[in-house]
Amino acid sequence: MPKAKKAAASAPEPLSPDELKQQILDKAKKDGSITQRDIFAIIPETPENAEVLDALYTEMADANIEVTESEVDPTTLDKNWVVDEEEEEEIVVKEGVYLDDDVADDSVRLYLREIGKIPLLNSEEELALAQRVVAGEQKAKDMMAEANMRLVVSIAKRYVGRGLDLLDLIQEGNTGLLRAVEKFDPDKGFKFSTYATWWIRQAITRAIADQARTIRIPVHMVETINKLLRTQRRLTQELNREPTNEEIAKEMEIEVDKVEHIMKIKQDISS
Repeated sequence: MPKAKKAAASAPEPLSPDELKQQILDKAKKDGSITQRDIFAIIPETPENAEVLDALYTEMADANIEVTESEVDPTTLDKNWVVDEEEEEEIVVKEGVYLDDDVADDSVRLYLREIGKIPLLNSEEELALAQRVVAGEQKAKDMMAEANMRLVVSIAKRYVGRGLDLLDLIQEGNTGLLRAVEKFDPDKGFKFSTYATWWIRQAITRAIADQARTIRIPVHMVETINKLLRTQRRLTQELNREPTNEEIAKEMEIEVDKVEHIMKIKQDISS
């Protein structure tokens, strides 16, 4: 008599956000600390997970669990800015540290020079300022945010090429920084940079997602993009290599800047 076939095992139900949060807490309590990488491996840093991650940070702080390996260590950022005494002690960005020629313009460089004049906080200054923030002092909130704007820049630069330019990324990151200032509690035992890093990245990724959903291309621009692609393919065949923007512009009888603008729109659509 043939044996009855065993019923196929059903796939396990996915864990709820609260169960995932508890999984992280259990691991962190066992080890005494946890890295941000481990946290995001279990609960991805998406806008949908903002509330559960915020609650997780609060519970870990209450349990005095340390989040280690913050992606950005602001104690190293000061080394990336040098004082040029011949320029009235204006902070200058070292070449290649934050900016490349293809991701920055004069407005960004000017912004970086301005925030570079703001000194970083040591741990004692940060604690004292954070306590004033908790007390509701607006000036203290402004000072805390300004002292951490370089942190925003260092994070924002990693997201260039995903639909927003660097200045927009910085602006979005600053909104996350301001939220971190409002929510930060120095009595929880976290460094502000550890807490703020996630809020900055969350604000930037949400803005990129929103941009991707709302981008609309005019009909005439679609036609122009298609014409450029046809010209690019034809020149590639003729030259046996990828044509330069100058060669494409000459063939289409338009300015090089126009070609670069069309290329950027095309990249934004496909990225």
